[in-house]
Amino acid sequence: MARLFNAYVIVDWSAAAKPTTGADSVWIGVLKRDVRFRFTYEAHNPPTRGEAEKLIASILDDRAKRHERTLLGLDFPLGFPRGFSAALNLPAGEPWLAVWNQLDRMVKDKADNTNNRFGVGSEINRRLTGGPFPFWGCPPRDTLTTLQPKRSREHGPDDLPEFRHTDLAAKGAASIWKLYYNGSVGGQAILGIPMVRRLKLARGDAFKVWPFETGFKPLSEGDLAGVDVVAAEVYPSLIKGAPLAGEIKDATQVRLTAEHFAKLDEAGKLGAVFGPDKDAAPDTVVDAQHEEGWILGA
Repeated sequence: MARLFNAYVIVDWSAAAKPTTGADSVWIGVLKRDVRFRFTYEAHNPPTRGEAEKLIASILDDRAKRHERTLLGLDFPLGFPRGFSAALNLPAGEPWLAVWNQLDRMVKDKADNTNNRFGVGSEINRRLTGGPFPFWGCPPRDTLTTLQPKRSREHGPDDLPEFRHTDLAAKGAASIWKLYYNGSVGGQAILGIPMVRRLKLARGDAFKVWPFETGFKPLSEGDLAGVDVVAAEVYPSLIKGAPLAGEIKDATQVRLTAEHFAKLDEAGKLGAVFGPDKDAAPDTVVDAQHEEGWILGA
């Protein structure tokens, strides 16, 4: 099978509220081929999300000008648990897109990294339950009636699910409802999804979001005709390997993830990874493709 991608860009996102570098900040790993078709790797650690977005955009555009397709791996959820869009009474259509548009209207993320993710979580809680559920987690100073530092209760059978299908498949993925503390992927998703939406809007049909726009199925070169970028959720903790000398954990994870998918692609095996497991239940596939998304390789 032909190689699907020429470059592999892995983004370790951050919900930091001030400019920061090093551990627990944004890391961007770029694995691409040089003029002699040999792999080269570079890591970037921009201090703000705004700078990171500009850098990602320039990398994608540079690859596109060279007629090279890029796999853009993002380490935050691109969708919410099934039923989320309907519970918010969002417009009909694709649930994932309705949620993306809603978050874009709500999120304020400034150039200095100050942002309103706790306010967004609080407002969504108000609309869903009128109390501090399902989103939870914030500094004590940001406590509100509809957002508390600690989780107020467990998810029940009548609540939105705590986890997506893919979170359970990945075994260890954190809940998207968690907005603060270690593993707060909820905050990263709230701030990351509008960024991916802007990248997509600027590139139109040349930018596809997996599995929402590609289908939850194995991909071939024919499926990606005219596509410059495929954006997919990744979970770097699934990839194991040793750090390089002086390399911090975040930098190691983006490098190993880029190398992992490049090796699969070189072996002609990456296309199959975009499809569900052969034993996947039909409703799982439908939920992933239209609302929840999926972690590539989970």
